[in-house]
Amino acid sequence: MQLELSPSDAEFRDRMREFFTSKVPQEIRDTVLEGRHLSRDQIVESQRILNAEGLAVPHWPTEWGGQDWTELQRHLWHEEMQRAGVPIPLAFNASMIGPVIAQFGSEEQKQRFLPDTANLDIWWSQGFSEPDAGSDLASLRTSAVRDGDDWVVNGQKTWTTLGQYGDWIFTLVRTDPEVKKQQGISMLLIDMTTPGVEVRPIELIDGGHEVNEVWFTDVRVPGDNMVGELNSGWTQAKFLLGNERVGVAPVGATKRALATLKQTAADQMQDPLVRARVAELENELLALELTALRVVANSSDGAPHPASSVLKLKGTELQQAVSELALELAGPASLASRAGDDSPQEGWARRSAPTYLNLRKASIYGGSNEIQRQIISRTILGL
Repeated sequence: MQLELSPSDAEFRDRMREFFTSKVPQEIRDTVLEGRHLSRDQIVESQRILNAEGLAVPHWPTEWGGQDWTELQRHLWHEEMQRAGVPIPLAFNASMIGPVIAQFGSEEQKQRFLPDTANLDIWWSQGFSEPDAGSDLASLRTSAVRDGDDWVVNGQKTWTTLGQYGDWIFTLVRTDPEVKKQQGISMLLIDMTTPGVEVRPIELIDGGHEVNEVWFTDVRVPGDNMVGELNSGWTQAKFLLGNERVGVAPVGATKRALATLKQTAADQMQDPLVRARVAELENELLALELTALRVVANSSDGAPHPASSVLKLKGTELQQAVSELALELAGPASLASRAGDDSPQEGWARRSAPTYLNLRKASIYGGSNEIQRQIISRTILGL
């Protein structure tokens, strides 16, 4: 099958490619391309460069920085960013709370938060999961009790990614414990410098500090920091999670990772079994890319095609498969993951184990792959 872009879409792709490879600093892109961790400053700098050109939040309403692009153009924007090694705009801002405030927030909230959210002047954290409310998010127990004009919040959130950098946190809280659990949830915007908010690090299996616990002890939140109507948080949560799953299968980044592996581990690519595995992964990535284009072609009004669950499911499986191949090719050198730059082991080999371990999460976030299989069975297969 030979797919060709129209001349206008090809020009759009080339324009994105030129911008990403010439305007975003090479140091930042090299950090991404080499699989190293980005610093907070690098993430902020990159997003501000994109935002200055109107490229940070193209899916938002145009009055708040969005672009009137087609679904295909948004797809090309996303793929070219990954190809160039440009950090994807911070998901908590660009794909989660930004669209929620634009859709459900008051005019005052939009004016107050959306410009700073797009420009990463505010770093948002996500306060959804709890120790006993992960996949069953509606079982959350963090409470908000009305006290005059304020809400008083008590409880705990966990797995708060990059919460150590957070300025504000969008938080699901239980505001009515007497009704059906989905019906008693609201969303509050909480300043993380408020007395009673505590962030505690969780050390990951790869040795990194990426996620946190966030504790709320008698935290007073102004009443006008509630998004939408009282007890409407579940509707907003579903809307947010739908946006999170758009682009959750990073086809471009996985293709780039596999291509880089072929170069860095070139000597081992002479093994017929290794070459067969690489060919199989490349074919599956091509099939996934074609599926992504089909999803784009059949999406309308911002609502993803049901096959987007296939993208999430297969995309994360292929992410993990490429990282597993890198780990196997690195062999004993992967044990040098904590060695410094003066190590005799190559950088890609030293990073293979942390990358492999970190990507175990990919089949869980954005809706676990088990949930995606249920969606596929109901909405596509009719089972």
